[in-house]
Amino acid sequence: MDVLITGAHGRVGTAITEHLDGEEYDFTLLDVEEGPAPDGGESVVADMRDYDDIRPHFEGQDAVIHLGRTAELGGPGDREIAWTGPLAENLEGLHNVYEAARDAGLDSVLFASSNHAVGMVEVRNAPEVYHDEGIRAGHDEPHRPDSRYGLTKSYGEDLGRLLAEAHGVRFYGLRIGAVREPEYDHPYGDAERGVDRGDWERGSEAYEEQVARMKGLWQSRRDLAQFVECCLRDESVEWDHFYGVSANDRRWLDDLEHARETIGYEPQDNGEEWDAPPE
Repeated sequence: MDVLITGAHGRVGTAITEHLDGEEYDFTLLDVEEGPAPDGGESVVADMRDYDDIRPHFEGQDAVIHLGRTAELGGPGDREIAWTGPLAENLEGLHNVYEAARDAGLDSVLFASSNHAVGMVEVRNAPEVYHDEGIRAGHDEPHRPDSRYGLTKSYGEDLGRLLAEAHGVRFYGLRIGAVREPEYDHPYGDAERGVDRGDWERGSEAYEEQVARMKGLWQSRRDLAQFVECCLRDESVEWDHFYGVSANDRRWLDDLEHARETIGYEPQDNGEEWDAPPE
């Protein structure tokens, strides 16, 4: 299968290429800067804001995994709603990728959506939501973006629905929870990264809150790769979204049964199995 990945050299893209078989998938890695080429594939440089720049790389592809962002937006603490340059550039990139997929006749688009598309569930219920107190965002949770970043993810899902229903391109919205670099690929990852940066001390209240949050939101790199592969192999979905988390006991993004039944996702990891960071 020929698969184009935008934003391919980030932490999500590398999780995919490190764990999926290069003999089964011929990856083209597209990013704004040159990066290592995968076995049997290639790495290309292009800017998603320029349709003519990216369009040739969609030719001959079966699917695109759209991970790329054209500019940084504020995180969940950013409640601004103004139309700014970074917001406009990200939406322009979305349109260009989807239009190129339609024009090139791709079978499917996998869009890196985010937990932030429904992030107000967390914002309005923290910290209780981190402690398995019955707060859930199920598969039918409406869009509740917590920021301009979350808004772009909600928009990308809706634009994907138009792509699927009007143009026949299968669409998968991957509402990714928390995928981290290999060094921090465990539910203590954010807490340990904070220790390494000097933000807090190990065992502090802030440290423990980060652990509690990640034990619900974590998706291991190998589970993320399997999640993506399930979508690449699927031929049944017209348009759908799925929560990208591991089989965490205290997950509040909760549509695992739907993902199992629809695309066959069977995560291998569970944040609750960890009681300390790796040594």
